Amino acid sequence: MSDIELAVIGGTGLYKLAELQDVQTLEPDTRFGRASGPIRVGTLDGHRVAFLARHGEGHSVPPHKVNYRANLAALQAIGARRVLALNTVGGITERFGPRVLACPDQIIDYTWGRISTLCEEGGEVLHVDMGEPYTPALRNAVLRAAAAAGVAMVDGGCYGATQGPRLETRAEIARMRRDGCDLVGMTGMPEAGLARELSLDYACLAIVANWAAGAGPQVDEVITLQDVLDNVAAATGQLPALLAALLEAGFDEAR
Repeated sequence: MSDIELAVIGGTGLYKLAELQDVQTLEPDTRFGRASGPIRVGTLDGHRVAFLARHGEGHSVPPHKVNYRANLAALQAIGARRVLALNTVGGITERFGPRVLACPDQIIDYTWGRISTLCEEGGEVLHVDMGEPYTPALRNAVLRAAAAAGVAMVDGGCYGATQGPRLETRAEIARMRRDGCDLVGMTGMPEAGLARELSLDYACLAIVANWAAGAGPQVDEVITLQDVLDNVAAATGQLPALLAALLEAGFDEAR
């Protein structure tokens, strides 16, 4: 399966890539257990792509229970070297309103109690450099592809990763704003750090589903799951065009 050009991890509201053709289903074992669900491998405009639903295809795995190590190890086992993570998030600062697509360049980890390293069971200790948490060349390739496909995308921003599955309080979002966060989600870490430990190229495509608590023009707005799903569906309407442009451009510069 070394011909896989890109692996895509889908978040809340993104449980399949309907455009995949000639789909095979793979369920590799890893030393960390099983992934969240089956990996669907197929072709997209003639390019080999793998897709994995982070929360399971029925959205049955909450953020703090995702086996992030198994997910990434399973993708690596089938030959994936590049991972585009789709993360459904809330917007904190002005540029990141609902239905915006963004490619963040920084992350702050507020999660706790998650297994966050390959070194949990002993062996060689890895001290990976996370100054740039997303692979710069792959992130740049995503931004170029968005421009080529005519897909509006915000370049940069800081993703704050919270524990979930509950949403955040206004005070928590206010603190995150003071810390410099532009986006809030529940799955950005430890995924990014584990990808670095596995030497996978990794970038995030953040899909803004709602304003975070106390942010935006209607500070008293109640966030519902249906609003989240509606906004994700609208924001990802151009995802096939973006992926096609990304695959067509190739990844010679992405490692």
